[in-house]
Amino acid sequence: MARFIFITGGVVSSLGKGLASASLGALLQARGFRVRLRKMDPYLNVDPGTMSPTQHGEVFVTDDGAETDLDLGHYERFTGVEARRSDNVTTGQIYSTLISKERRGDYLGGTVQVIPHVTDLIKEFILRDTDDADFILCEIGGTVGDIEGLPFFEAIRQMGYEIGKERCLFMHLTLVPYIPSARELKTKPTQHSVKELRSIGIIPDILLCRADREIPLSERRKIALFCNIPEQNVIPALDVKSIYQVPMTYHAEGLDTQVLRHFGLDDGTSPDLGVWENIFRRFTQPEGEVVIAIVGKYTAFGDAYKSLTEALDHAGIAHNLRIKVKWVNARIFEKQDVADKLKDVDAILVPGGFGKEGVRGKQLAAKYARENNVPYLGICFGMQMAVIEYARHVLGVADASSSEFTQTPSADARGMVVGLMTEWQKGNELEKRGKDGDLGGTMRLGSYDCALKAGSLAHKIYGQDSISERHRHRYEVNIEYRPELEKAGMLFSGLSPNGELPEIVEIPTHPWFVGVQFHPEFKSRPFAPHPLFASFVEAAMVRQKLVK
Repeated sequence: MARFIFITGGVVSSLGKGLASASLGALLQARGFRVRLRKMDPYLNVDPGTMSPTQHGEVFVTDDGAETDLDLGHYERFTGVEARRSDNVTTGQIYSTLISKERRGDYLGGTVQVIPHVTDLIKEFILRDTDDADFILCEIGGTVGDIEGLPFFEAIRQMGYEIGKERCLFMHLTLVPYIPSARELKTKPTQHSVKELRSIGIIPDILLCRADREIPLSERRKIALFCNIPEQNVIPALDVKSIYQVPMTYHAEGLDTQVLRHFGLDDGTSPDLGVWENIFRRFTQPEGEVVIAIVGKYTAFGDAYKSLTEALDHAGIAHNLRIKVKWVNARIFEKQDVADKLKDVDAILVPGGFGKEGVRGKQLAAKYARENNVPYLGICFGMQMAVIEYARHVLGVADASSSEFTQTPSADARGMVVGLMTEWQKGNELEKRGKDGDLGGTMRLGSYDCALKAGSLAHKIYGQDSISERHRHRYEVNIEYRPELEKAGMLFSGLSPNGELPEIVEIPTHPWFVGVQFHPEFKSRPFAPHPLFASFVEAAMVRQKLVK
């Protein structure tokens, strides 16, 4: 029977509830327990798919095709447990379901209210699909006191009452700020946050206190006294050098021990954290460094490419290298020569994206990499830009473009190299989409199979004939251009099983030039780096040695 841990936050957002949840999940795993992690987001969007990365960070995609909060990426990377559609819910999803049920008459003419109808749907989400886990860790987005989060807090309050403390634990993450003028840490924000939580009926069992320095024992005792919590359950959550240090520091502070004691499961043993110790050692004690340029349009917002930078770090860990990312906004190439920004890098990566802004800059980055033998990895949109650039400057199709950002070509034009796919095969089913349909949830989403060409670089990297990778895109490279492009030297080394959708392209005469239509970063783990990223970083290392 599953036990439930609810993780809430107070004082301010962005304290790291997602990392705290993921780290606790990793610690419980290390003790032999099965875990699932899920996220409840109070915003009214059905999912983050139509939200700007500059507001909410990247959209993480699951194998079963859900567009979810980026915290699910942390969950997967720290535990290796693949997230499902059932692991993320929003207020938008809850109310969409509620209204559909009301319109069908499911409530038998009754007055539909937040309590019990909305809270019942939230509890259904929490309890759904939990048979394969010993612990369900549920993170509630936002902070206590947010008006949109109140139904979720009420739902977990009811859960605590209904299943009892023997199956339920409330963990609250707060901030203990340091005030330089007073030269001391302040516990009052934590006290007020707990007071707010208690006012809605939730008494936290464990407090995680974020701080940028050691919290003196006297301050921890003060927090415990004012918040009516055992002293040993006030856990310092201090800033660390790397997120991969967090599981070890939380264990050292006794977090997992106190969680298990709450449930009567502590047997006095310690978890084996050797994997995390090795990851942290290799991350903090690298034997070299490579510089990789990420040429994108959201480069001022690190969370927009969270899985991407983590995947690069994972590859760096595998090769005992530090990855230094050089962020390059693709728009600057409208005014600045590409060589000025890219001449000193060891590799170039052009990530996914949408829209016409920065298109020329991304194509110029691909061109520079191709002409100067710089390792290149194009992901999704980055692959499409590489193909368009190749069609223009090698194949000679001057007006090669994509229907995403170019109107229908003239009658004498040769057509679009990249276009909107209105139908595609997934397993035994044909999925369809209209060009004027909704934007949300209408892309090619989730895992699709890809057949690799024997003898290709892609086949060598993966070491297998067929792979499965996660997708998130609306446009595809036009397969009709394959014969011409291959004749001109670009190999289509990965195709959908029916041979109709290009998945991987490469240039065999180039040291390392690969474009993929999928998002390999979603499946990378610190203890299992994605083979594409591992090979890409190795190519950067080889180039660095050759150039020097």
